[in-house]
Amino acid sequence: MDEPVDIALEDGASKGRYVARIEGAPDAEMTFSRGNPHLVIIDHTEVPDEMRGKGVGKALVERIVADAREKNFKIIPLCPFARATFERHPDWRDVLA
Repeated sequence: MDEPVDIALEDGASKGRYVARIEGAPDAEMTFSRGNPHLVIIDHTEVPDEMRGKGVGKALVERIVADAREKNFKIIPLCPFARATFERHPDWRDVLA
């Protein structure tokens, strides 16, 4: 990634999102729903044109994988981008539901 990216977690009781910020660009986000305390469903990823090709989408998925390992939850990647990213990373299968 060319520029530093800050990824924040905005977590609610049943829904939340990871937000990536790069100065001077709109936010990128990956939204999720909670199936239960041990299951998160990624339902949408959006990266603005200004951030495309910089690895921001992948960084969002990497962050939720790290959080799943740390906080002991599983992931269902319904979002096509997240699903494709998981398919390219077999080392992440341990967090798939």
